[in-house]
Amino acid sequence: MPAPSTIPLEKPRTPAPHPQRPRRADGDGRLARSLRRNLTAHGFLIGAVLCFAVFSWYPMIREFLLAFQKTENGTVTWVGLDNLRTVFQDPAFWQAWRNTLLFTALALLLGFVVPFLVAITINEFRHGKGYLRLLVYLPVMLPPVASVLLFKYLYDPGYGLLNELFAFLGIPAQQWLQDPDLSMLAVVVASTWMNMGGATLIYLAALQGIPGELYEAAELDGAGILRKIWHVTVPQTRLILSLMLLMQVIATMQVFVEPFLLTGGAGPEGSTTTVVHLIYQYAFNFNNYGAAAALGLLLLVLLAGFSAAYVKLSRAEDE
Repeated sequence: MPAPSTIPLEKPRTPAPHPQRPRRADGDGRLARSLRRNLTAHGFLIGAVLCFAVFSWYPMIREFLLAFQKTENGTVTWVGLDNLRTVFQDPAFWQAWRNTLLFTALALLLGFVVPFLVAITINEFRHGKGYLRLLVYLPVMLPPVASVLLFKYLYDPGYGLLNELFAFLGIPAQQWLQDPDLSMLAVVVASTWMNMGGATLIYLAALQGIPGELYEAAELDGAGILRKIWHVTVPQTRLILSLMLLMQVIATMQVFVEPFLLTGGAGPEGSTTTVVHLIYQYAFNFNNYGAAAALGLLLLVLLAGFSAAYVKLSRAEDE
């Protein structure tokens, strides 16, 4: 038999190694990915900080400097406390503070309590809550000028709807915006109607977060509506109520739009002159920007002190 042919088998070829790219350090790669991922966020953050600095911090610093300066014929001089003395010696200064405190007190009675009661009422409805929320918030969406014109029509002593209603009920007509004793109350009512929508929605959101078991337990204990509100609703919404009280005081102490549009700012016998309106008069009627800045600085210090004291007392109660 012929010998089998022996054919040498070829060895498998090993592929040539590819040239490897140099690897970056892990730290550099993570830093680059982090920068790319957060670049947009940092851009928006820097823009917001710049806007806040230009439109908030700079005016505050500028006001602080103007409070101790005086400008005459384009020349700025440092006058120290002279602007504060000018403000304190003005008889309208004390009247403006009295009117502002009166407005704040009346606004707390109406603008703080009424939205809370309206929110409790809406929360009790089973149907139509969305429509009621829209109805309550509608005045906030209206321009302030439109709302003021509406109330001027209501308050008109000749053909106003409010006096027409009084005449139908046999009540004498009132000079709502012309009587010094009624003008501030009329402004507070208009301001409450114009601004209560936002507070009502905040209260309503807080009320919907209260567990229903608490009300059921209160009913089993024989609690009525008022006791349930006082012992369940108020404690469960204490944080929101405290925050809204602080914001309400700060907002009402800076009231300007409603008195200015309804009564021209000063009102009959200066009955609606507020601190912010007096600042407006110093700056734009008397061209005394130093006195305006000094009065604004006093208002800033007062509100900052009130806010700090309020926050400290709130923390003490929580502890």
